[in-house]
Amino acid sequence: MSFSMEVKQELFEILSPARHCKIAELSALFSGCGKIDIDKSGQLHIKLQTESEYVARKSNLLLNRLGIFPEHVSVRTVRNRGNHTVFVLELYGKTAQKVLELLKLVPQGNGAMRSDGVVTMNTCCKRAFLRGGFLSAGSVSNPQKSYHYEISEQDGQRAGQLAELIGSFGVEAKTIVRKSYHVVYVKEGQQIAELLNIMEAHKALMRFENERIVKEVRNSVNRQVNCETANLEKTANAARKQYEEIILIRDTVGLQALDENLEEIALLRLENPEASLVELGELLSPKLGKSGVNHRLKKISEFAENLRR
Repeated sequence: MSFSMEVKQELFEILSPARHCKIAELSALFSGCGKIDIDKSGQLHIKLQTESEYVARKSNLLLNRLGIFPEHVSVRTVRNRGNHTVFVLELYGKTAQKVLELLKLVPQGNGAMRSDGVVTMNTCCKRAFLRGGFLSAGSVSNPQKSYHYEISEQDGQRAGQLAELIGSFGVEAKTIVRKSYHVVYVKEGQQIAELLNIMEAHKALMRFENERIVKEVRNSVNRQVNCETANLEKTANAARKQYEEIILIRDTVGLQALDENLEEIALLRLENPEASLVELGELLSPKLGKSGVNHRLKKISEFAENLRR
């Protein structure tokens, strides 16, 4: 099971005790998956159609808890979409009108509906609405791989409404148009964790945080190892250059051409080609610090450069 499905399964099991929160969540489900039209007999017709069993079952459960019972509930397979199972809830006439009024749904063009902001006046209702929005059209990536949370909407106003709702909790959500959809998304790990907490998906939040901690520790260790590797490589390259310059001096004018203290450090470098500056300083008598050793080797480098010229 994907991480998105784990989150949706947990959200499906959450049932708000308050009537106003049930209304807010159901309003989000219908605005995300519902269509409204007038049927052949002239009756108002609302159809909620989804490929998600969680959306269908949660919508039916919330309707029943609010005293509304769909006239027609069906499950069918749509073959031209790869034999996908589609769940359909349909409401007609007075029942459909009651749902429109109760859920504060505003008809849009092309049969779409949008929730009126009045259903999310309370903070608890905002949480419930976000649960419904995510259940109907949301996804979140596996935290082991990347951080990405999104909800896709066919209507730009609904996407803006969701982004504003998420923003009311201090989480910055952005929107983008992808093909014919308006996508509300968040890509920062800490903010996605906050969203899971807002939707009250606490089990998913614990897994997300555990994975995030492991991932960040691993990345930190990798950065440290890469840094140490780069430093070792830099040190090795410097030592090799010093060794080659000392060989040049030895084979041309001889190391005795150097000052006594420079000749001493040159001989030590030849005997210890892989030693660090600190280790070379420890071998001197009297001992010399890293900066002192580095100063002498720079003098040798300048001497070798003059020889090359």
